[in-house]
Amino acid sequence: MSTSASAMRVSPDPARFWAGELLRDGYCIIPDLLPVAMIAALHGDLKPRLAQTPFCEGNFFGCRTKRFGGLLKRSPHAATLVQHPLILDVMQIVLGPWCDRFQLNLTQAIEIWNGELEQVPHRDQDMWRVARGETEYLVNVMWPLTPFREENGATLLWPGTHGSYAGPKPPRSAAVAAQMDPGAALLFLGSTLHGGGGNRTEAPRTGMIASYSLGWLRTYENQFLVYPPEIARRFPPELAGLIGYQQHLPSLGNYEGQCPSIVLHGDVPDYVRFTDALRDEQVKPLAEYRARLLASQKGTS
Repeated sequence: MSTSASAMRVSPDPARFWAGELLRDGYCIIPDLLPVAMIAALHGDLKPRLAQTPFCEGNFFGCRTKRFGGLLKRSPHAATLVQHPLILDVMQIVLGPWCDRFQLNLTQAIEIWNGELEQVPHRDQDMWRVARGETEYLVNVMWPLTPFREENGATLLWPGTHGSYAGPKPPRSAAVAAQMDPGAALLFLGSTLHGGGGNRTEAPRTGMIASYSLGWLRTYENQFLVYPPEIARRFPPELAGLIGYQQHLPSLGNYEGQCPSIVLHGDVPDYVRFTDALRDEQVKPLAEYRARLLASQKGTS
């Protein structure tokens, strides 16, 4: 058993332990989170689409790599990974202080085939023009569907390159290959330098990535096109909220002044009442301001 795994077993708060590892090193690997049989069932659901999906095009996505998104509608098992309680608890610790709620940024199946080169090292948070080092905006969770090994394309990470790190790009020799087996999960920050590995074996390396971001950011995957209301209304409310059918206070992402979940519960009336959706610290000052105005009006009448 690894040192990290041993520490987790005796930790009274596993989520806080793994969040600490993640924030310290920029990544962590949590072993034995889900049964191998469940991961195999998910992989089985995705295999037909993987077989028909063409290779990516471009120097970033790779020419011997297959990708597709929308996994919550591809397999019922995907939701189990996306909503794993320990994963969500870690997200709350890392992202929760910086937003009213975090959101699902994307789900994606990634299959790296023989002959694929190492991906250019990059930081996923660079998709947004945000200040580096002030907070964390994104956390990725990679679930291996096949064994991840250095020779078959395991994700490469550069420990310590997260947060406010602004030093020169470290050498390839400083990278760590995230070697793990199905059932485990790799978590890494959006500020951590990383990239897909190259595959020097004959068999493809397959994984599922789910990433979570601050709820006030635009998501990488357009969730409302991937999961329009006719699909999202089949999801439990908590999952629908995670993909965006829920307001981020104050009133971000509203639909006619209402929580967007209104569109999941039958026909929306033609005339809808705009309703305040405020953060707690906004409620009292606004009420006091309105009370002062009303008092002033009464005093002049």
